[in-house]
Amino acid sequence: MLIKRLLDILLTLIAVLLLSPLVLMTYLLVKLTSTGPALYWSQRIGQNNQLFSMPKFRSMRVGTPQIATHLMNQQSNPNAFLTPVGSFIRKTSLDELPQLWSVLKGDMSIVGPRPALFNQDDLVSLRTEQGVHTLKPGITGWAQINGRDEIPIPQKVALDAYYLANQTVWLDLRIILLTAIKVLRRDNITH
Repeated sequence: MLIKRLLDILLTLIAVLLLSPLVLMTYLLVKLTSTGPALYWSQRIGQNNQLFSMPKFRSMRVGTPQIATHLMNQQSNPNAFLTPVGSFIRKTSLDELPQLWSVLKGDMSIVGPRPALFNQDDLVSLRTEQGVHTLKPGITGWAQINGRDEIPIPQKVALDAYYLANQTVWLDLRIILLTAIKVLRRDNITH
C-alpha cells in the first residue's frame, strides 16, 4: 500500500502541474456563469465507510437536491439543475479536478471505487458485504472504465469487488490510461 500511496502523490503532483491552467479556466467558467461558489463540497463515503468532504467544481445550481443522478432521473430531469457550463464540465470530467486535493490529503486514491454519496445506502451496503469498503475511494476505477453511470449498482459493486481482489500497480496504470482514453472520447457519460 505504500507504493500505491507514493504513486498517488507523485501522479497527483504531476497532474496539478500539468492541469493547473485547466483548473483555473474551469474555476473562472463556473464563477462567471452562475451565482454561488465555484467549488462544491460533497459528503461522501470513504474508506471503511467514514464520511469525508470531497470537492468538485460546481456543475449544478445552488440548492440542487443531493441525490445520485440515477435517482434524480426518477424524480426530475437532472439537466434542469445544470449551470450554463455544467454539462460541458461534466462531459469533459473537468468537474473532477479538485479531487486531486482529496488524493493529496489522503481521503482518496487516484484509482479505487468511486466514493458513494452519504445517502446511497444501497451501494454502501453492497460494497460492505463484498469488502469493497476497505478500499480508499478513487477518482477513477474499474467500474468507471467499464460503464460508469450506465451500469446498475449490483454490477458496479461486482466490478469494484473484482478490483479489490486483483489490484496491482499495473492494473492501476491500465485503469488510468483507459480513463484518459474514455474521457477524451466522452464514453459512458450520460449527463
